[in-house]
Order: sequence, then C-alpha cells, then structure tokens
Amino acid sequence: MTTEVDFSAIGAYERYKLMASLIVPRPIALITTLSEDGVVNAAPFSMFNMLGEEPPIVMVSINRLSDGELKDTAAHIARSGEFVVHIADEAIAGQMHHCGERHPRNVSELEKVGLTTLPSRSVAPPRIAEAPVAFECKLWETLETESRQIFIGRVLWLHAREGLIDTERWRVQLSEYFPVGRFGASFYTGTRERFALNQPAPEAGGDAHGGPIDTL
Repeated sequence: MTTEVDFSAIGAYERYKLMASLIVPRPIALITTLSEDGVVNAAPFSMFNMLGEEPPIVMVSINRLSDGELKDTAAHIARSGEFVVHIADEAIAGQMHHCGERHPRNVSELEKVGLTTLPSRSVAPPRIAEAPVAFECKLWETLETESRQIFIGRVLWLHAREGLIDTERWRVQLSEYFPVGRFGASFYTGTRERFALNQPAPEAGGDAHGGPIDTL
C-alpha cells in the first residue's frame, strides 16, 4: 500500500511541508549581501544547490514575505546582482541558524551572532571569515514564481579554509569538512556518517548512456 497525494488537490502550505520534509537533506546557503546603505545582511536558505560547472552556477530559491514583498536578501541581489554563498559547518551551525532571525534593516545579523567579515575579491558583499567555504557570485538569471524569487548565480571566486583543498589534485579533504544540512521540519543533520558504494567505475568520459558522469 502507498499513500497517494494529488498535489493539485492540496494547498501550497501542505505541498511545502511534504516537499521540504521529504527532499532531504538539503545543503544550506548562508548568503551575505549588501544593503544600499552598506549594511551587511546574512541569511540562511536551504532551497539551494549547484546547477553546473560550465558555467559554474548555483541556485537559491527565496520565498516572499507574507505581504508579497521581497526578503532583504532577495531585494539586495535583485538590485546589486552580487552575493556570497557560504557553506556552514558544525562550528558555525548555531550562528548560521540565528542569522535567520528578523532584525531591523540597519542591523547586521553577523554582528548579532558574533561572526566577522573579510573583503571579497570580485564582488562588493564581504565574506564570512569563520565559514569553511565561500563562493563569490554574480547574478546570472532570475526566475519568478507566485511565491518565490529564484536566483541563479555564476561563481566568480572560491575561498576555502586553509588545508581544505589540495590544489595540485583538485581534491577536497573530506576528512576535514563537516558541513550541516537541513532536514525536515526544524531539524538539521550532520555529515560525519559516510559510506562508499564499491562498484566498477564507468568508462572514462561518460556513463552507461554516453553522457557526462555526475559525481557525488
């Protein structure tokens, strides 16, 4: 027996609850942007992922406020076309979570949670010094739905904690990397329990259907 749900017969809230609790775990983008007055805004979003490497693009989906207005992050990206995506690890998970709290627009969430900034290389918004990874992004394309602004950003620059990346082999030292993800409801999940599936590698250059290999 299976539970059958006709998505056209339920509301957006019910669809959100089901999708957000079943499509898990989701990576979290802790995004910094700049207001017109130069205030650094920081907020976490779990409807986020990479979309490709050529060009190198990432996607973040930001819901509108109840009155239909854009959240600060969305408004800043739409205006300036620049943002920085950080991956939060265990060390800053609590601070990342509290960046999601509402504050007056003239108050930086980073100051409230005790995180500090460093200058970016190619965009105006600064990066978070304590984050293990930061991707500087320029807006590539925007999609709009009734409830969301979906921003596709092109990655211009990557910052990584010292020792995290081997730039001779272009390998990430996964033994030193412990990002957190969003699970259902108000839960988060860690990434320490890992396993490999031992199987013959596909032929170089493609999968069984002749396309490029998508690596996990």
